[in-house]
Amino acid sequence: MLQIHHLEPMHWAIAGATIAGVTLVLQAIGRRSLGLSSGLEDLCSLASDNPVFAHTAAEGRAWRLPFLAGLVLGGVASVALAGEWQALWRVEPLDSFANFSMPAKVTWLFIGGTCTGFGVRLACGCTSGHGIFGMSRLQPSSIKSTLAFMAVGTVFSNLMYRAVWG
Repeated sequence: MLQIHHLEPMHWAIAGATIAGVTLVLQAIGRRSLGLSSGLEDLCSLASDNPVFAHTAAEGRAWRLPFLAGLVLGGVASVALAGEWQALWRVEPLDSFANFSMPAKVTWLFIGGTCTGFGVRLACGCTSGHGIFGMSRLQPSSIKSTLAFMAVGTVFSNLMYRAVWG
């Protein structure tokens, strides 16, 4: 995890307006929807001929891959502009409770990522695709998926908080 010191966080309204602007531009100009899991499928299609990745590669690789590159470069630019940064491998409050070794922490994160990936495939899209684009178009599948994401996240977070951190 990277922590940038001495920077005030962006106001939530500015971040929300930026997301809304990207949504409107993609819909109005490009007739496109953005979900980051589709971008990951595009990346996977570069390395694999598996038919699972074929449908996204055909429709979006030309614009989605530069967008993903821009996300990474934007993160690098923000760290560079901040001046001071420090790489941290602490995950609080988990580290205070369990004090995992580095291999155990990597395993924990891998399991969490695998569960997230399974959920993305099960929902046929990620939280950004359903929660931002699908909800803005009132798509029933996106409303159901977003409600499921929120419900599972709320229940699991509460269980972890109460069972593990008391």
